[in-house]
Amino acid sequence: MVSQTGKYALRILGYLADHPGQWVQGSQIASETGIPANYLSKIMNQLRKRGFILSQKGWGGGFLLREEARLVPIAEVLTLFDGVRDDKECLFGIRKCDAENPCPLHAHWEKVQDSYRLMLCSTTIADLRTVKPSGT
Repeated sequence: MVSQTGKYALRILGYLADHPGQWVQGSQIASETGIPANYLSKIMNQLRKRGFILSQKGWGGGFLLREEARLVPIAEVLTLFDGVRDDKECLFGIRKCDAENPCPLHAHWEKVQDSYRLMLCSTTIADLRTVKPSGT
């Protein structure tokens, strides 16, 4: 459902969300997330171009999650890397599968897809944090 690049992008954004307001070196992100450095660089470039992160070269530089990006649904991130999902794809691969011509699993699969779509649209980049703020 999600490409490897999409998974890596979410992992990167989650890592940066764990370090709010901090510039983080790419090598640190690669090391701590297990993402190959050359792959990370390409993903970071796309995230920067799209406005999710800031980058700064030199001493004290690195990458920073933009504050306004924290509220972006992860659906937008995945669309950037994976394109628009075909939500009408039949689980059996039947081309003409819809409410009027359903496959045996159509109703169940439709519920799963609706739930998945809701999760992607209601989960924000800030929700990817693994470190909880103190006091919670």
